[in-house]
Amino acid sequence: MDTHTPMRAEAGTRGHDLRHHGDAEVRDDGSALVDLAVNVRADTPPVWLREHVAASLGSLAAYPDGRAARAAVAERHGLPVERVLLTAGAAEAFVLLARALKVRRPVVVHPQFTEPEAALRDAGHTVGRVLLRAADGFRLDPAAVPEDADLVVVGNPTNPTSVLHPAAVLAGLARPGRTLVVDEAFMDAVPGEREALAGRVDVPGLVVLRSLTKTWGLAGLRIGYVLAAPETVAELERAQPLWPVSTPALAAAEACVAPRALAEAAHAAHRVAADRAHLVAGLGEFAGAGLRVVEPAEGPFVLVRLPHAAAVRHRLRGLGFAVRRGDTFPGLDEEWLRLAVRDRATSDRFLRALARATTEPA
Repeated sequence: MDTHTPMRAEAGTRGHDLRHHGDAEVRDDGSALVDLAVNVRADTPPVWLREHVAASLGSLAAYPDGRAARAAVAERHGLPVERVLLTAGAAEAFVLLARALKVRRPVVVHPQFTEPEAALRDAGHTVGRVLLRAADGFRLDPAAVPEDADLVVVGNPTNPTSVLHPAAVLAGLARPGRTLVVDEAFMDAVPGEREALAGRVDVPGLVVLRSLTKTWGLAGLRIGYVLAAPETVAELERAQPLWPVSTPALAAAEACVAPRALAEAAHAAHRVAADRAHLVAGLGEFAGAGLRVVEPAEGPFVLVRLPHAAAVRHRLRGLGFAVRRGDTFPGLDEEWLRLAVRDRATSDRFLRALARATTEPA
């Protein structure tokens, strides 16, 4: 990627594999690798949550009833239930938005999670891209978003860059007739959830997506939710199949927004921040090898650029570690890697492996 190219909007037509995700790195022959490719907290789900979900299995003969979970999510964010829609993970929400909303010029801010663009394309939309620059630290200049864009999608904190955009900057993207989608799937990993827009009702057209799979290790259960104006929620709900969220997932949702769980998540966010600082400090020792970290990182992952990253990634696999390739994200190329934050002992072992991987001959 040319870091000197100005931030720009472009048609989404370049050939990135938008369906490639971190789990592909740890399937099949990668299943035995230490996983730094998937952004799910490693020590999850906790025992109390597994037991709570297991207790719901006695109700599987009945159709799912999401009312209690929906009310719990609404209470967690101080919203009426009409502003909440439960979904089978945040990924389902992107599909619903793409299929249900009548938009003419959708724009996705990249680099970011690729499912929003993939869902829009699959629904027949021509997707515009705003590509953020490495030279700017992947920070968003609102002026780069076309004024006539009637759907804008941006992540916060953004996957894979780990950039946390100011809430005021994102809220400033709101316009009459525009739907502003902010993916906050990793916001509960930010201490204090600063810069969050979840719970705001003063931003017109705002749609906030949340996931419960990252912090709580529930990727296999599929649970997330949408926060939006009642009329938007109603449109999305009409596009859902009947009973879209399973009984165990509903039980997990209700538990994960309870006060005990919120306190545990807040503690985990501070621990992740400390572990991330340790990892970033260790990565700083590789500056002489040309490695650069996108800073400040605010999510449970970091984005790095280094020469011959593709070869280094393959060497790391031989040394027992899986990391996420960056070239499937629009705006990045094969010199980029995303690293999930793990505990200090795991990071130290990874850093020793990285030292070998960056010094071995090509």
